[in-house]
Amino acid sequence: MNKTIIAIAVASLGFIIGLGLLGNAIKNRNKSENTISVTGLGTKQFTSDLITWSGSFSKNNFDLKSAYDELATDRKMINDYLLSKGVKQNEIVFSSVDIQKQFRNYTDSSGNNVQGEFSGYNLTQTVSIESKEVAKIENLSRNITEIINRGIEFTSSSPSYFYTKLSTVKQEMIASATKDAKERAEKIAENSGSSLGNLKKATMGVIQITAPNSNEDYSYGGTFNTSSKEKEASITIKLEYQVN
Repeated sequence: MNKTIIAIAVASLGFIIGLGLLGNAIKNRNKSENTISVTGLGTKQFTSDLITWSGSFSKNNFDLKSAYDELATDRKMINDYLLSKGVKQNEIVFSSVDIQKQFRNYTDSSGNNVQGEFSGYNLTQTVSIESKEVAKIENLSRNITEIINRGIEFTSSSPSYFYTKLSTVKQEMIASATKDAKERAEKIAENSGSSLGNLKKATMGVIQITAPNSNEDYSYGGTFNTSSKEKEASITIKLEYQVN
């Protein structure tokens, strides 16, 4: 009989302790969930203030020195042309010359591709421009056929556009995104009959730069559009507040 009473007492005590632990667990869980997490967005549109553009030209000749001399003549013509269009000499950069031996390839009776006799040297060089005079270089890149009309085998690439004050834009967007997130949190707290407490955590997303009104996808590591002169940047800020 005494053993039964002791067993009942131990079981009752265990039940009471269990209820206490469960109550604390629920209390702590509710306390940890007594927060609001919101994400704010900051955006800004701006116009690029730096442009880069490049093009390549080449010459073919059986004699390497002759090919060099012909390429040098084209290089001078291109340089003089760019200067005549208002490009500064220190903005013009010519790459080193790339030399490739050319061979006439053919297919033998077994269908194999065979390297044939030497057909000359192909020399290629690239000219690049980096300038803050965006409109001027943009217009130049569109009218590069003037160089081709002078008998130069020239291939032009599309310009790339950049912005040199991106750090300032980023600070403005962070401030805007933070304000947006806080206003959202305050509204949520107000609608739930609570008040916003201390900020517990802030997490910043990566900057995304796209063309305005485009359907470009955002990237996990950040998107940086260089093909559009007009740009739109965005960034997100996630804030976690304690709720009172």
